[in-house]
Amino acid sequence: MANKDLPRHVKIVEVGPRDGLQNEAQTISAEVKIALIDRLTLAGFANIEAASFVSPKWVPQMATSAQVMAGIARKPGVLYSALTPNMQGFEAALAAQVDEVVIFGSASEAFSQKNINCSIAESIARFQPVAQAAKLHGLRLRGSVSCALGCPYQGEVTPDAVADVVRRLRDLGCDEIDIADTIGTGTPHKVQAVMLAAAQAFPLAQLSGHFHDTYGQALANIYASLEVGIAIFHSSVAGLGGCPYAKGATGNVATEDVLYLMQGLGIPTGIDIGTVVDAGQFISRHLGRKAVSRAGNAIAFRQNV
Repeated sequence: MANKDLPRHVKIVEVGPRDGLQNEAQTISAEVKIALIDRLTLAGFANIEAASFVSPKWVPQMATSAQVMAGIARKPGVLYSALTPNMQGFEAALAAQVDEVVIFGSASEAFSQKNINCSIAESIARFQPVAQAAKLHGLRLRGSVSCALGCPYQGEVTPDAVADVVRRLRDLGCDEIDIADTIGTGTPHKVQAVMLAAAQAFPLAQLSGHFHDTYGQALANIYASLEVGIAIFHSSVAGLGGCPYAKGATGNVATEDVLYLMQGLGIPTGIDIGTVVDAGQFISRHLGRKAVSRAGNAIAFRQNV
């Protein structure tokens, strides 16, 4: 089933500043977030998920998003993305001069009903004005399919269900679509089946893998995705992030670990792993805990010996 000719180049989307930090209980200042994003920019990322324009009532950690976007040292050619769940969020993102807006839909009806009290179809329809506005203003539009490999409420999610949401996001005009293992239950064969089903509805080159490492499968799932031709992956510096639906979840796969894997496979990413390790150690010090990244901690230890 798998194509053994791996991609010749991989794009890593760094999601730590948004998806990683949004679950932190302690308040992280805008200054620290800006310093983190600036370090990640210097590392060479082409795409950094920097902010989320949602109600501070629901995600207090993202209340400083406008301040953060105003303070970062932008590098030409780098996409700075923001999550925009509605038109109010879109207007704020537009004012903050983001380069890409991100919308999302669940592949699980149970998850959609439990979390936002509406069906998948209704949730996607709510994003139509956001998608239209993004196109009108020339912004890049990215879609994300959550619970693509399992749901905390209904359990199994079929590849066909994922492909259906991919089609809906495609029809809204998305330039790129993420296949997200929100609770980290995916395993390699299931991942390949889901990616191939999604590729029936959307160009393979514009699909990305967003894997959480709750069950320790993220790197294996990334390799499985590479085998079927996926060449875009999301990761979070220092393994920042968590999953509120799976107790003990370690959250997003660590960027340092993904870069170490790509280095070993001889696949260029354009990102300097040493600079990323430093960024991971920087934010971990501010959070008062050790980074989750095994490769990051090992490299940092070796540098300090």
